[in-house]
Amino acid sequence: MDQPEHAVAAVTHPDPYPYYAELVAKRPFQRDDTLGFWVAASAAAVTAVLTSELCRVRPVSEAVPKALVGTAAGDVFGRMVRMNDGAYHVRLKPSVSATVAMLDPGLVARHADAAAQTLVAELEPGIHPARIGDFAFRLPPYVVGALLGLAPDGLPAIAASAGDFVRGLAPGATADEVDRGAGAARALVQAVRTLPRFWQSYEATAALLGNTLLALARHAHVRELLARDAPALRAVVAEVARHDAPVQNTRRFVATAGGVAGQAMKEGDTVLVLLAAANRDPAVNDDPARFEPARRERRTFTFGFGPHACPGETLAVTIAAAGVARLLATGVDPERVAASYTYRPSANIRMPRFN
Repeated sequence: MDQPEHAVAAVTHPDPYPYYAELVAKRPFQRDDTLGFWVAASAAAVTAVLTSELCRVRPVSEAVPKALVGTAAGDVFGRMVRMNDGAYHVRLKPSVSATVAMLDPGLVARHADAAAQTLVAELEPGIHPARIGDFAFRLPPYVVGALLGLAPDGLPAIAASAGDFVRGLAPGATADEVDRGAGAARALVQAVRTLPRFWQSYEATAALLGNTLLALARHAHVRELLARDAPALRAVVAEVARHDAPVQNTRRFVATAGGVAGQAMKEGDTVLVLLAAANRDPAVNDDPARFEPARRERRTFTFGFGPHACPGETLAVTIAAAGVARLLATGVDPERVAASYTYRPSANIRMPRFN
């Protein structure tokens, strides 16, 4: 199979992992002149970039994407603690992380299973595999909305607005998508004042659910494991987050010239941080290509590392596991749905779209 053309194209390539392995072994941190930015692939390089005081999560000159400036979506984006480096965000981040950490996993699982039952009954994904994507995208906002105390009859509108909001944030969003995203931001903020803490569960969790179905289709020993031990599904999902990361990469922007991971960086340089490649670095995970739910001392970079690490890893794994469990219980056959799929176009999210 041909390798991806470059690191961004790897996100939706059928199998980018041999390419990532080559980068880790031979080009762990390099300047890619084709893309116009640096690429960090090894665990050491990824860690160095994500913890460097020289690197920011947004360009210094563009704290909010230009297309969002002056819109409700831009206002929400500007308050997101993981997408900004301001003093306000630094102060708020610990309270956000603490709030997520205090969520009772049992309560999350119950809400996730209830939401999955509702969506299975409505969408019938066992009969219509093409609706699994809709199931996956609607499940996270249903669960988060329930955790925030929203009325069940309002959750479909919340899920629809979440989709419009996230599409409006995408770098390649059309003017119409940006407008719809701004309207969705107003609706969401009105419904949930704590929206900025939770919006990122939307795409990553949906993709984690889809990639778990693919893992079950590809690995007979995992299907056999679940047949003997259904609760092991949570460990399976955690290994999927490492082995076939739903979030393949993120970016950092150099605010001040200096050295990062042994390389001289200039102010304004951009670094593409290959989280999925670092997950497969043998320096941190033995035999990294092996899919092993019982893996000890698993190192997963998918949810970031350092000051901007996502606090929602446990939340995402819990929701995805509950969703997959309900799909399996209602007759969804991973091997059948994986017989025909493509990857949803994206520069960083690896999400299967079942045909």
